[in-house]
Amino acid sequence: MNRPHQKATEQAVTQSIVERKGRLDFVPLYRGYAFDLDGTIYLGDSLIPGAAQVIETLRATGASIVFVTNKPLETSADYAAKLTKLGIPAAPLDVISAIDALVLYLTKRHPRARLMTIAEPLLIEELRGAGFEVTVDPTATDVVVVSFDRTFDYAKLVRAYHAVNAGAVIVATNPDPYCPTPDGGLPDCAAMLAALEACTGAKAEAIVGKPSTHMANAFLDRLGVPAAEAAMVGDRLLTDVTMGLNAGMASVLVMSGATTAQLLADSAVSPTHVVDDVRGLVDL
Repeated sequence: MNRPHQKATEQAVTQSIVERKGRLDFVPLYRGYAFDLDGTIYLGDSLIPGAAQVIETLRATGASIVFVTNKPLETSADYAAKLTKLGIPAAPLDVISAIDALVLYLTKRHPRARLMTIAEPLLIEELRGAGFEVTVDPTATDVVVVSFDRTFDYAKLVRAYHAVNAGAVIVATNPDPYCPTPDGGLPDCAAMLAALEACTGAKAEAIVGKPSTHMANAFLDRLGVPAAEAAMVGDRLLTDVTMGLNAGMASVLVMSGATTAQLLADSAVSPTHVVDDVRGLVDL
């Protein structure tokens, strides 16, 4: 099947699903928006077509906008810089990441905990910067933090295994099984978490990124509008859409990322709105 015909077929199937499930194909304006990044605003280093114009148009209406990501590989300042470079002006406070949710959770629930990490150097630096001790000693570990880790190896798994067996609890950044990329995606935090849970028999005490209430509370506070007057916009049913619905927000599923028409048809999760991409939010 050639790509133009395939795209037309997917759009027809999506429209059929929208009509069959009774969802709206017109999205009203909201006072606040939380946008997922990967698969929603950009894919890799390329903006989703129309994304910059959509954000500019919504800001012109007076809407508050934040960007929310489960990807703990960069700081909020890094994400803001990337958005600005791509044509969407953003400041660090406009971005809430799984790192922010993690630090907030640990500060409240485990303020003096000694941490072992299955994580990349950036997250370790952020945890140390927030005042936490990071250790590789299983007998001196209170919490094992599990994150998206492209440096994951057997040695890390063995240390974490012994730490959990010695009484440490597990806290993970996000439940995503993979991260969408232009070349097909990368295994995400859920893969590392599954390995640790499988060998220890333990379950994570908390997964603090989307769709958790920890993440929702963080970005709703930044938005400064009631949940009922805000919309969560993203490409994943079990994280973006579910979090928005659980928080009392409208949820807008974009079909430009991880969710296919078939996944939507088979899912028990019902977004408030379904659009092909972010251009469906406004009349450009």
